[in-house]
Amino acid sequence: MLLQEAVSQAEVFDMIYEDAVLASSFWVNVALAGLSILLFVYMGRDVEDPRAQLIFVATIVVPVVSLSSYLGLASGLTVSVVEMPGGALAGEEVLSMWGRYLTWTLSTPMILLALGLLAGSNSTKLFTAVVFDVAMCVTGLAAALTTSSYALRWGWYGVSCTFFAVVLYVLLVEWPKDAAETGTAEIFSTLKLLTVILWFGYPVFWALGAEGIGVLGVAVTSWAYSALDVGAKYVFAYLLLSYVADEPASVTGPTGLSGGATAVDD
Repeated sequence: MLLQEAVSQAEVFDMIYEDAVLASSFWVNVALAGLSILLFVYMGRDVEDPRAQLIFVATIVVPVVSLSSYLGLASGLTVSVVEMPGGALAGEEVLSMWGRYLTWTLSTPMILLALGLLAGSNSTKLFTAVVFDVAMCVTGLAAALTTSSYALRWGWYGVSCTFFAVVLYVLLVEWPKDAAETGTAEIFSTLKLLTVILWFGYPVFWALGAEGIGVLGVAVTSWAYSALDVGAKYVFAYLLLSYVADEPASVTGPTGLSGGATAVDD
């Protein structure tokens, strides 16, 4: 068994490229992330309002993180071999793409920051969303890497989903009210629905994939995550920045974090 010996990065690299479907799930996102960075920088070249600039910077960080992360996956740097403790793949050694959790931990807070700024939310709600989002990603990583107990693996998954519920509450209940007051309700509603629907896909594919009950193989699961990333990151970012690039009054006005103490004290 591979786990009885140290599995080198070169061996992991070879295992990745023995499966063309798996390898392509990484490189497609490397290419899209690179193109997105160039496009978004070009779109924001004339933006002058500080709040609009912050939304642009936060949003551009998302493909920057993705580019770095997917290169790590494609090189085998952030991929390991783990032995599954239960389910359909019990006892089998599979590739664990734990680098994806690094991506989500660093990029999804930027998505929430951009959404919170668009909604004109206060710092308390923004802090809550970001903290629980990071906790969701970290506990998801714990679920993926727990091999000592199948029950504990799913226990971590349950904790991660609980934190996700808090993020959903902010997105679906708190921020829509802020966006209505700010004047960004229409675009926020579109981005909110896109985010919520696609983010729901991640725990679903986790449960169905190699990390969960094993109905889907590693390559299929990887492509599912990659496809979700395309919509949740690049499509989301393009829609958001297309709106913000025009610097509408709903963004440049004295609302949300840029409004200072008034918004925070509400």
